[in-house]
Amino acid sequence: MATKTISLKVEAYNRLAAARRYRDESFSEVVMRATWPEDTITGRALLDLLSSRRVHLRAEELDRIDELKQREQPPEDKWAER
Repeated sequence: MATKTISLKVEAYNRLAAARRYRDESFSEVVMRATWPEDTITGRALLDLLSSRRVHLRAEELDRIDELKQREQPPEDKWAER
């Protein structure tokens, strides 16, 4: 079976270790048991949710979100050959 080495923050490592069902359960087994929601929230759904909770963002806050989103770049691939 092929393996892959990954780096984790200490907090993530501790959470992973705490999720073990038994002492000898491998991290691979823990990860394979994990589930992540398939759906992501859309901007419209977020605004509807905030509105239903009577939270309203000011125009400046929305502008700031747009500004940050435009500057967003994928992380650098530190494994890419140069």
